[in-house]
Amino acid sequence: MARVVYCGGKFVSEHEARLGLFDRGFLFGDAVYEVTAVIGGKMIDNDLHLARLERSLSELAIPMPLPREEIEAIQLSLIEKNGLQEGTVYLQVSRGEEDREFLYSEGLKPTFIAFTQVKNLLNNKGQTQGLAITLVEDPRWERRDIKTVMLLGQVLAKRDAKAAGFDDVWFVEDGTITEGASSTAYIVTHDRRIITRPNSRAILPGCTRAALLDLCSRHGVVLEERPFTVAEALAAAEAFQTSATSLVTPVVRIGDVSLNGGVPGPVTRQLQACYLEHVNMLRAAG
Repeated sequence: MARVVYCGGKFVSEHEARLGLFDRGFLFGDAVYEVTAVIGGKMIDNDLHLARLERSLSELAIPMPLPREEIEAIQLSLIEKNGLQEGTVYLQVSRGEEDREFLYSEGLKPTFIAFTQVKNLLNNKGQTQGLAITLVEDPRWERRDIKTVMLLGQVLAKRDAKAAGFDDVWFVEDGTITEGASSTAYIVTHDRRIITRPNSRAILPGCTRAALLDLCSRHGVVLEERPFTVAEALAAAEAFQTSATSLVTPVVRIGDVSLNGGVPGPVTRQLQACYLEHVNMLRAAG
């Protein structure tokens, strides 16, 4: 059966959905997106994702296409119509459509689309065995805090990492780790402190990151928000990454260096368990 998607202000079959040739998201990458995880048919941390969507749009002076509660209603309808149990709900908003010009007209109506994807979030290889990560110089623009659809740098980096036998990639700038190509990066020191870069224009303010930092605070886990170097990452006791689709995923190798004997470490496993408990509480409350 074809998926039901939201496009043009209505629910339609994915085969019937159409976007205009002159949409600025297509022509200029003038658009932002969000991805919310769905586990057991329930959205996880969706309030954080909708808040970040609104912030990203505000940074680009694009109005929200609908009030938050109406967007959430569309998300819930898509989950129901597609019978989604585990996967994601994707949202994308572009500035709108008009003839191609770098300067845009005021008052354009934003283009809003949404769809679901079935994904294995809980029991994939990364969750159970951990990832091998390569490091590359960060190729992206300076406003990485805005979740735009301009992802070519990430696409090429992930392609090259896979070709070289790695599972994913972390970006490096001025000798320090910025973030993963589609995740927040963390290391664990040998005295069990977690280190992750603070929010700034250099990284995306991760929603799973925000939820995990709150969990660390509540569970008494020591976490430092500061930049960390490549040397610190290679010498770490453990490492992991977070995102809406990867949850808390262990990193067991960085380049040629194995961490914790090449298996997920105890601190990472503790955080995985804490986050899954958080997920289950959200599901029960929903």
